[in-house]
Amino acid sequence: MPIAVVTGANRGLGLETASVLARKGWRVWLTGRDGAHAEQAAATLQREKFDVQAATLDVANEKSVREFAARMASEPAIDALVNNAGASLSGFDAEVAKNTLDGNFRGAARVTDALFEKLAPAANIVMVSSGMGELSHLSAELGKRLLANALTRAEIEQIAEEFVTAVQRGNHAALGFPSNAYSVSKALLNAFTRVFARELAGTSRRVNAVCPGWVKTRMGGSSAPRSLEQGASGIVWAATLGAGGPNGGFFRDAKPIAW
Repeated sequence: MPIAVVTGANRGLGLETASVLARKGWRVWLTGRDGAHAEQAAATLQREKFDVQAATLDVANEKSVREFAARMASEPAIDALVNNAGASLSGFDAEVAKNTLDGNFRGAARVTDALFEKLAPAANIVMVSSGMGELSHLSAELGKRLLANALTRAEIEQIAEEFVTAVQRGNHAALGFPSNAYSVSKALLNAFTRVFARELAGTSRRVNAVCPGWVKTRMGGSSAPRSLEQGASGIVWAATLGAGGPNGGFFRDAKPIAW
């Protein structure tokens, strides 16, 4: 039985992804920042006799990530890691910028690194991104830096720090950043996906970013044109790729899209 870990899975796209994988016969670790909510979400699927385990996992909290990794140490290898947890915070200032990047970008990297040794030899890692992270939202110069073939993790982190500092100083627009921390966080997550894909080269593991589109969730709102089922379908596709599947791409509805 294949095993999946889905972050931010107590509602919305994460819960739908966990549900679809469970119905496909996977054992799913349904995780959320609020353990009680994760338990409630898992219980619904457990009543349908699906193999779903609940766990507390706050991707922005290093201690929480370490504790979850320790819990998984005695479990079988993970076949799919779906980094879905993320948030779009209200307002726009340096604190919002810092917290948004720490959850949406650094959180996914933090969880992936913590669980790396538990990933199966042919595991799929899915970064749930957004069209808001497309480089067209940043200046051409920033886009060039993030698309560089030799880009490193340290350079992505440098750009993240530049953004927060620029927001604090009030000159972020002059440096090519939008007034949208969510957009920057997803652009950095996409860049991390490309760098991590290089690190996986020569192995059978894959990492891909997926844009689910504008989906009817608490974040997306009721006027969003896409259903949960439509949004989750591309995430499930990337989580269940087999041998020869793509590595280091950006996809919507299982089709490549521009960074």
